[in-house]
Amino acid sequence: MPELKAPDKCRQCNSELYGNYCSNCGQPRELKRINGHYVLSQIGSVLSFEKGILYSIKELMIRPGINIRKFITEDRNRLVKPVVFIIATSLIYTIFQQLLHFEDGYINYSIGGETAVSTIFEWVSTHYGYSNILMAVFIALWIRLFFRKYKYNFFEILILLCFIMGVGMLIFTVFGIMDSIFTFKMRDKGYVFGFLYITWGIGQFFDKKKIINYVKGLFSYLLGMITFSIVAVASGLIIDALSK
Repeated sequence: MPELKAPDKCRQCNSELYGNYCSNCGQPRELKRINGHYVLSQIGSVLSFEKGILYSIKELMIRPGINIRKFITEDRNRLVKPVVFIIATSLIYTIFQQLLHFEDGYINYSIGGETAVSTIFEWVSTHYGYSNILMAVFIALWIRLFFRKYKYNFFEILILLCFIMGVGMLIFTVFGIMDSIFTFKMRDKGYVFGFLYITWGIGQFFDKKKIINYVKGLFSYLLGMITFSIVAVASGLIIDALSK
């Protein structure tokens, strides 16, 4: 009697394989070789209007609060991942700012000398993806305070901010590009428009019918940015004092 061959093992979870895909984790039996078609398909899936980044941008521009609320409470596949989104949009801003050399006024502090404070803000201005997440932490604390009756927890508010601050970075990028093309200045208008969008997104998320929510959204954002700056400066001063 011929000896039966033992089934192959999944390389991901070590379960037995009986088909083209692992029944336990879904890993394919054979990975297709990476080629030009694979790369194009990945780019297409990221940029597609079906739950891709372009679809997410469109939905967040039109109905930010409603879509983010649905993402949190109903459908986590509705939009792209929030942390990936804010890092990607911040990277887009940085790339265009470096290529076109439009003035960077989003977080721009002129602090003379080689100090820890100047080093911190230099890092912030060159790592917007990560620094935006840090800023969101401080903004979320103020939102949690002003909107505490709505019972959203701190991390759900962080998700909100990742999405709307990500779109804010795209708005800053568009106006920065326009500022580098046209003779009249557009960059400052972009920052105003971006701040208004973020305020609108916060207010719409909690209750779009209440005007006071937009006012509280604006104050939450501004106070969060101020708090972040104070903590950054204080941290730098402490480091400088300890290093002397």
